[in-house]
Amino acid sequence: MQETEREAPGAGEVLIRVKATGVCGSDLHIEAWTPSYHFMAPTLPVTIGHEFSGEVAELGDGVTGLHMGQLVTVRPSVVCGVCPACEAGQRDACVTRRGIGVMRDGAFAQWVRVPARNCVAVPQSLDPLVAALAEPLSVSWEAVRTAGVQPGDRVLVLGPGNIGQGIAVFAREAGAAEVVVAGHGDAARLQVLRRLGFEHLLDFAEQPMAEALAQASRERPFDVVIEATGVAAVIAPAMQALKPHGVLVITGIHAAPVAIDLTAMLRKHQQIRGSYRAPEAAWPEVIAFMGRHAAMLRHMVTHCVPLSRADEGFALARHKVATKVMVLPDEAFTESVVT
Repeated sequence: MQETEREAPGAGEVLIRVKATGVCGSDLHIEAWTPSYHFMAPTLPVTIGHEFSGEVAELGDGVTGLHMGQLVTVRPSVVCGVCPACEAGQRDACVTRRGIGVMRDGAFAQWVRVPARNCVAVPQSLDPLVAALAEPLSVSWEAVRTAGVQPGDRVLVLGPGNIGQGIAVFAREAGAAEVVVAGHGDAARLQVLRRLGFEHLLDFAEQPMAEALAQASRERPFDVVIEATGVAAVIAPAMQALKPHGVLVITGIHAAPVAIDLTAMLRKHQQIRGSYRAPEAAWPEVIAFMGRHAAMLRHMVTHCVPLSRADEGFALARHKVATKVMVLPDEAFTESVVT
């Protein structure tokens, strides 16, 4: 994560001057080199960082629809364009996609080259710190869509980090009657949720998880549970807190297989669904939501660090001191906590 030289974009690409890059849980997994990210080995070395905003600084040949100085966020999933799915126009189903910040250089840098088709314009007036939340918010949006949250639903969100916070926000937007968010030793992140307007919060460091969830679901089990922890131990209690015919959505990245009581699941007619990236068509909807609720979403960004001290930002995220750490170019950084 050092200063980088400006590199001209290729055909169909743009060069982005990075304004802000978020530290994601995936970045922490990569740093720890957990087994779920060993697929990256053939692409190393690579600059990580996939949650970002920036200004268009240079246009490659053939690029249209973007202009110099335009503020954009970037979908990090780069499709191949040649597989059967891509040729059929079904690019969300591309089987050989490469992730910016995972399998090609990302945005913990001053400059990053990206395909022009991956750029999504945001309002020029939008704070770049908020604009850089687009990717994790798209993940949260997709989790709520996958769950099929309906007006009046009772929703449990496991994990109060940035993804969990976004899930809570979109579940509320979908009309959920009650959104309960739970964590473990997550006082700082739960405080951010209070700023976002949520009151029903559980900390398993204060009350054992099984006991807390049994109490929370005793009168009315949850219609939907959305897991955003990557911790295997939450799955069984989550299933027990879920109503018959309820839906459990998994969004956390798990480093190892998880045991599930399938017999109990089928007898209750429960469903387990996986949710990962959002479809490309979702991004404009997410950006529009961000434009309407920028002041509220700003609470999610709790810390900023300069690029030259990005390792400090990783430590803040790793120890759950921060909700979302943003890494800024050194020249744009001012010593402050954002909230």
